[in-house]
Amino acid sequence: MSLWNDFNDAQSNANVIPKGTLAKVRLGLRPGGFDDPAQGWTGGYAKRAATGAVYLDAEYTVLEGPYAKRKIWSLIGLYSPNGPNWANMGRSLVRGMLNSSRGISDKDNSPEAQAARRINGFADLDGIEFIARIDVGKDSSGEERNEIKSAVMPDHRDYAQLMGHGAAPMASGTAYTPQSAPPAPQPQTAAQLQGAPAQHGQYDQTPAGPGFSGRPSWAE
Repeated sequence: MSLWNDFNDAQSNANVIPKGTLAKVRLGLRPGGFDDPAQGWTGGYAKRAATGAVYLDAEYTVLEGPYAKRKIWSLIGLYSPNGPNWANMGRSLVRGMLNSSRGISDKDNSPEAQAARRINGFADLDGIEFIARIDVGKDSSGEERNEIKSAVMPDHRDYAQLMGHGAAPMASGTAYTPQSAPPAPQPQTAAQLQGAPAQHGQYDQTPAGPGFSGRPSWAE
């Protein structure tokens, strides 16, 4: 048994999770207080930086496995004044999260699958559970830190085991009905995200976690 005053054998939480690790995670959104109803950004979830970039401040909690309870902080891009790349990356990540969480093959374009990839608002993402592929990046000091850039789809060989409960891809034509299928909003294109006028509102530039570097320089 460890002595209460001897911390030499304490496990450090600073070590990064190896690149490429697959893990079931829960997404939590740290509210930023910035809304732009014209873009569908409501509920105070989005954050707006002084540069004009808009993003979701994401905190992922690993739910199972050897890294259970570990947390990963990352950003989900919504808009960058420098162009559509950051928003496109954010939209791709969210699509992957929805596919992973709701058991939809990325190749499934049936009406049911398309309905399951729609959300009523950011609140639908807060608390979502999916299989993430954990990556390793650099913080502002050049130190390694974990981040999440992609989700694991249901057709991955390890998806069912990681997700549990015998999860399998949703068969084409099978309705998605955990609650009710959200209505079909007008999709936001990258061009719309890029060209939207900046709305003045509250925003928080508090770092998302220890060693967090903020937005990539090209997204500012």
